[in-house]
Amino acid sequence: MRSFLLALRSGFGFLSTIPVGLTMEGLDEFFKRTYLHILVGAVLGLLMGVFAFLSMMTLPQQISAIMIVIFVYYLTGLNHLDGLADLGDGVTAHGSVEKKIRALKDVALGIGGVGFCTMGILAFYLSIASLQSEALLWADNSMRTAAAILFSSMLIAEVSAMQCMLTIAAFGKSIHEGLGSILVQNTTFPKYIVGLLGSVVICSLALLPFGIWYCGIIALIAAIISAFLVLNISNRHFGGMNGDVIGTSNEVGRTIALIMIVLVLSYHNGGIPWML
Repeated sequence: MRSFLLALRSGFGFLSTIPVGLTMEGLDEFFKRTYLHILVGAVLGLLMGVFAFLSMMTLPQQISAIMIVIFVYYLTGLNHLDGLADLGDGVTAHGSVEKKIRALKDVALGIGGVGFCTMGILAFYLSIASLQSEALLWADNSMRTAAAILFSSMLIAEVSAMQCMLTIAAFGKSIHEGLGSILVQNTTFPKYIVGLLGSVVICSLALLPFGIWYCGIIALIAAIISAFLVLNISNRHFGGMNGDVIGTSNEVGRTIALIMIVLVLSYHNGGIPWML
């Protein structure tokens, strides 16, 4: 039990800015139980959901959306966003695989990284703003109900983002030693399935009170597909993946999950004629 609690605490220390302390022993215990990513993601998602609910209830929509973005990065740190930037530099570098890998691992920020980060943050912000609008329409302009849908959506998005990282780790091949390769070595298929089952349960229950339980499952599946796409891009450009690619999948998966929830709500609101 002590090692499990140490692993769980270390998970928060590793995946968030919550000051719980982080030691190599704790990190080793956490990596032995990679499925704990989902539990950590659920708690972080609940915190994000509470903040999203309160901000939507008290602030104008656009201001609320940007405050949610700021809070998410305040809570989780910028490590995954840094991974997206590094991937952008590596993917946009011209030349051989070796040159692309050097750009991927380079600590300097290039225009590719700036572009990827800008697009990523904009997509994240707009997905939240769009979700607020669609949730209000779906709830017949009941602010409390719409804010509750946003609360549940943030939980789904964060759990989906964590599942994306496990997907990359379970099916990816490391190109060098590091924290990414340690995660890959420890994410066996049985551990991946345990994490996936947890994600399915959480994502299906999150929107159950609103009668659209399947929306969370659709969001989770779409996020996992996006992880495989990120992995495919990484394999084509670098011949494998590293921790930056794992972080990228987190950023992409969170936004994709939110976008899919927006699309499902929009469908119910009659806003996607080609799907009718």
